[in-house]
Amino acid sequence: MRTFEESSKSKKTVASMIERKNDEKENKKTGKNKKKGVGFVNGDGITTMKNAEPPKIETQPSSNGELDEETLQQNRLRLAQRMAAGGKSPKSRAEKKSPKPLKEGKKPRVWDLGGNTKDLANLEYTKDKPTDGIPGRDEVQPDTKIIGTMAGGIRDLEVESDTEDEMEYEEEVLAEPRKQGTVTAGKSKGVFSLLRGLVGSKNLTHEDMQPVLEKLKDHLIAKNVAADIAHKLCDSVATKLEGKVLGTFDTVAKTVKTTLTEALVQILSPKRRVDILRDAMEAKKQGRPYVMTFCGVNGVGKSTNLAKICFWLIENNLRVLIAACDTFRAGAVEQLRTHTRHLNALHPSDKHGGQQMVQLYEKGYGKDAAGIAMEAINFARDLKINVVLVDTAGRMQDNEPLMRALAKLIIVNEPDLVLFVGEALVGNEAVDQLVKFNQAMADYSLSANPHLIDGIVLTKFDTIDDKVGAAISMTYITGQPIVFVGTGQTYTDLKSLNAKAVVHALMK
Repeated sequence: MRTFEESSKSKKTVASMIERKNDEKENKKTGKNKKKGVGFVNGDGITTMKNAEPPKIETQPSSNGELDEETLQQNRLRLAQRMAAGGKSPKSRAEKKSPKPLKEGKKPRVWDLGGNTKDLANLEYTKDKPTDGIPGRDEVQPDTKIIGTMAGGIRDLEVESDTEDEMEYEEEVLAEPRKQGTVTAGKSKGVFSLLRGLVGSKNLTHEDMQPVLEKLKDHLIAKNVAADIAHKLCDSVATKLEGKVLGTFDTVAKTVKTTLTEALVQILSPKRRVDILRDAMEAKKQGRPYVMTFCGVNGVGKSTNLAKICFWLIENNLRVLIAACDTFRAGAVEQLRTHTRHLNALHPSDKHGGQQMVQLYEKGYGKDAAGIAMEAINFARDLKINVVLVDTAGRMQDNEPLMRALAKLIIVNEPDLVLFVGEALVGNEAVDQLVKFNQAMADYSLSANPHLIDGIVLTKFDTIDDKVGAAISMTYITGQPIVFVGTGQTYTDLKSLNAKAVVHALMK
């Protein structure tokens, strides 16, 4: 705050405060130079001027920081004029007059590489288009160098494994404290106590093997072995080893692991050898075709692996007829038709006396699968075709009507080999699938000796690395061998199961 001496009021004299008549005349003269206007009094008693320019609002404060009375009166007058004019600035009035742009609707996104109908001709890369009456359109020219050959027997499956992993696993198991021994891992000190923990010199008991068996059971479950089967395997190993006297330098972990490995190899080793080439030649001598039926759940790769097996058969100079009995899934017949064209292109008919090596028997969709299979077998018998591959529709194991239809197909046609196609990706589900498929064939069969699953085709084996436990689960449940193993997407990606290699990968 300024003091009174610093303010302008303290500098005023008495003479400046005296009003004179000459000053009033000068004020009147200055008022005549302003623009004339008609004044009126509004409701608030404030006089405004029509057709007069509203003067600008002065906000300059007086010398003491406050507005004087005259400035306040002028500001009120100008505010009343603005209110009478509409209360809006010229800028807002101009904006009101200008029309607003219409709101645009949502436009579809245009992708940079989307293309349109004009680009269809350049983007069409299909090699096996429908003929449409154009000669040469139906020809397929596959690259035989990429596909390869499969003459002779199926090659064994090779599974990579490292011995270092085995040593690490064995050391981990040995690090577990022994519950039965007098010296535990926490209390054992000295050379003699260490040797007592490692070297066995007494009979094995169930308490000695329990820590190692628990470790092995968890290991098997982690490798996709079904939990119930892993538990049964460990119990059988414990029963077999109980009371056995260990050697001088044999450890509990090593003994249990060796016994479990032998049991797994015995499970995977087939009780009977399925030799399809030998059986097909034997059926040929009898004047009838050798019939193989493929069944399984949806999406496991039945049609694809049927084409692989068909390629292996024609590589061994056997003529094949594919029966399209999947009359439910859209595109199933077209898929087999495409495989037939490609397989015939790999083995042209002119090299085999003008006869096609692969033929497709189809009756469209919505028909009875058992009737189509019977007609296909009779057709193959009349044309002296060696092998008939019956492709069936995928079905879940809990679907009773479809399981009855599968049992009917097997009863009516009596195939030589019934193959169950299963994925290597499944764990506990493999047990449920196989048990219910076998149970349905037994329940819905009218004969006292029903035809059950004869073999297993294990697909997608290349996607599981060393988690090969599904092979153990399937063979343990059915007691039937794994005939083929699918390891890829080309015709040559078909192997036979090597039991020792699979167990080696399972136990590493």
